[in-house]
Amino acid sequence: MKHYDTIIIGGGPAGMMAAISSSYYGLKTLLIEKNKRLGKKLAGTGGGRCNVTNSGTLDDLIAGIPGNGRFLYSVFSQFDNHDIIRFFEENGVALKEEDHGRMFPTTDKSRTIISALDAKIHELGGTVLTNTEVVSVKKFDERFHIKSKYDEFTCDKLIVTTGGKSYPSTGSTGFGHDIARHFKMEVTDLEAAESPLLTDFPHKKLQGISLDDITITYDKYVITHDLLFTHFGLSGPAAQRISSFVKGGKTIFIDFLPDKSKTDLEKYLQAEREKSVKNALRGLLPERLAEFLAEDLADKVKQLSAKDMGDLLENIKNYPIQVTGKMSLAKSFVTKGGVDLKEINPKTLESKKVPGLHFAGEVLDINAHTGGFNITAALCSGWVAGSLHY
Repeated sequence: MKHYDTIIIGGGPAGMMAAISSSYYGLKTLLIEKNKRLGKKLAGTGGGRCNVTNSGTLDDLIAGIPGNGRFLYSVFSQFDNHDIIRFFEENGVALKEEDHGRMFPTTDKSRTIISALDAKIHELGGTVLTNTEVVSVKKFDERFHIKSKYDEFTCDKLIVTTGGKSYPSTGSTGFGHDIARHFKMEVTDLEAAESPLLTDFPHKKLQGISLDDITITYDKYVITHDLLFTHFGLSGPAAQRISSFVKGGKTIFIDFLPDKSKTDLEKYLQAEREKSVKNALRGLLPERLAEFLAEDLADKVKQLSAKDMGDLLENIKNYPIQVTGKMSLAKSFVTKGGVDLKEINPKTLESKKVPGLHFAGEVLDINAHTGGFNITAALCSGWVAGSLHY
């Protein structure tokens, strides 16, 4: 039975960075991953390009992590998004910044990021074991005993980085939550976050239309980002971000032109009054959306009644869409819920109940927006969980 100082279960971004951190501090480290390769879920992020972090300020980071982001203040004081950027650049991976502060490898390939993390683990002397599924975790005499189908290991420090329950095909089956429950730790309810929205909207008329920087409002929540109309409803960052708050049966409101007021729009339309309504709107909006908004109205702008003009402006600035639900956990990007943070020391990410047991990444009750925030939370919490704390 092999003994290690640190064993990490789960080879996603949090697990890989935990292995790097632990090895950096001179600890004999083993990373166990049940898939054939590390970073299976990471490989598909950012459309396969891997949106590895976000260049924003600390306030931007916390705002990008609506699910208990404030818990990570201590983590970010030790390792933050700028440390991530520095880490990759120092290890031969050039990054580039795109809209909304999103950082990608210049190769536009997620494999570049995964390979760099993997190489760093080995450079620092860490051991990686793939194709190995952990079946049980116990603790006897201050040591953790980890059993796979064919092997057994012991360690002094165990880090659980198994992710949530979204996209189970990548290996995120909730096993880390089972470990927490085994040690009598609380796990909050799990649900889909960063999920596409199902709606009762006439999808087919607008299917495939992509809009930049629209604003979605629901209750007190206001999200400005890109939106995609699909055959089932709404997707893209704006829809995914609002999905953390809205439930089926509720109504969201879309402002198609948030940089223009109703007064601005009315002046524009009056200047185009000789044109048809749909042609006037084409100067501001995609053609099919312009035609959709112009349906059932008089042909020309100058023929619109005051009421019809008011209704048109309201639809452009405040279009109501009823949400009927959201995609299942299995088809959502992020899991909302996880190991209860009341059970976790925010400085070390160690269990308050079980000395030596740490959690990092999405297995915790922390959920972030797409745009680099989720991976940032994973990488940073992984580094802190793997670190030595004096």
